[in-house]
Amino acid sequence: MLSILSIIAPVFALMASGYAARKIGVMGQAAVSELNRFVVYLALPALLFDVMAHASWGDLAQPAFIGAFGLACGIVFYLTVGLSLLAGQRLASASIDGLLSSYANTAYIGFPVLLMFYGKESLVPVTIASILTVCVLFASAIVLIEVASHNERNPLRLARKVGGSLVRNPLLIAPVLGVAYGTTGLGLPAPADAFLKLLGGAASPLALVVIGLFLAEPRPIAAKDTKTAVVLTTVKLLVHPALTCVLAMAFAVPPRLAAMAVLLAALPTGTGPFMLAEYYRLPAVVTSAVILMSTIGALITLPILMVLTGNAP
Repeated sequence: MLSILSIIAPVFALMASGYAARKIGVMGQAAVSELNRFVVYLALPALLFDVMAHASWGDLAQPAFIGAFGLACGIVFYLTVGLSLLAGQRLASASIDGLLSSYANTAYIGFPVLLMFYGKESLVPVTIASILTVCVLFASAIVLIEVASHNERNPLRLARKVGGSLVRNPLLIAPVLGVAYGTTGLGLPAPADAFLKLLGGAASPLALVVIGLFLAEPRPIAAKDTKTAVVLTTVKLLVHPALTCVLAMAFAVPPRLAAMAVLLAALPTGTGPFMLAEYYRLPAVVTSAVILMSTIGALITLPILMVLTGNAP
């Protein structure tokens, strides 16, 4: 428990620093959107390009792990989107709900947690999970939000408008360019690599500060939104890892690798959904609540899962 707390504590500290900065007036109301634009247009694209440019596709060839973890993410995402639509949500908001229930914080919490219990052998599985989460899930949500944002009934015109928006989206361009550069085998020059590491390293910490700034605004949350946040948090912390466990058994994933997949799926919701909600100017009350609730809830669920998988802290 203390080991998990020591890893998750900085997440709370970063949120708290943003909260305090807003409350004492150091940062104003415009900081949320402006800092988030920095993350979306500079820091996160740098991180995505860096990850994909350095990916060793031979090492990442883990079809059973990819099938179990990736399929679980996809099922949870699209099932949540479908249920949100049935509940009366619009497609754009339903897409954010889908991310909230399936977008694990693999980068900021996953790497240190699994490194602590599995050592360096966890780096490849966490990298795979990060690529699937940050790139594939993100791309799915962006496509759905773009479709929702264009009021066009003609399928061809809709496809053209959505396609045009997608090719201008930095969160999709960056990983594609990273893959293209990585296939050349040239490697990044040291200055370029240092630049990407410095800029990309700001993405998650700054996003957490922005969430703190957002939470500091006097913004009452309706009972319906609270209920939605609790449901999405429950899906993220319990349903997502349970489904991953079932699929890991179905795909005959080796036990140690299967345990890693389950723990990765059980991680709290990352900052990606909040960045996307702010970027597209969608309501972010539920989004920030789920990130906060799931991070707190993970203090209970992660140690329990670690005991069940034979990795008690």
